[in-house]
Amino acid sequence: MVVSTFTQEYTSPVAPSRMFKALILDSNILIPKLLPQFIKSVDVIQGSEGTGTIEQVNFTEASDLKYVKNRIEELDKDNLVCKYTLIEGDPLGDKLDSIAYEVKFEAASDGGSICKITSNYITIGDFTIEEEAIKDGKDKALGIYKVVEAYLLENPHVYA
Repeated sequence: MVVSTFTQEYTSPVAPSRMFKALILDSNILIPKLLPQFIKSVDVIQGSEGTGTIEQVNFTEASDLKYVKNRIEELDKDNLVCKYTLIEGDPLGDKLDSIAYEVKFEAASDGGSICKITSNYITIGDFTIEEEAIKDGKDKALGIYKVVEAYLLENPHVYA
């Protein structure tokens, strides 16, 4: 097993609490609503939407993915942090055991937010993953982030 760690940051003019609520707490409702062409549904498979909960994201035929299952490891609403692990699904293939994520929203000096994401790719055997190999996934994540951000900017009363 090899663990490869990657980090990324996104900035937004939207307050961190609003981004956290939209992208983390209400993602199972909001994301399929905003991206119905790619995400069919987000279903709670086990738990009650807190630590230990397992959610399954089901993609439409337009996506190259069928589904992913994520387990919430930690949900800290006060500090706007979510840790979760992708435990099953197409992105893992035959070389990855899991992908552990930590997503944290912090206040930016301009009133907006900074989203910091740490991704730990846990491989099977001694396979190592390079950052270029995960570029497509990072681009898709940024796309979702930008769609949610645009929705919140257009709807300032939502999660206010």
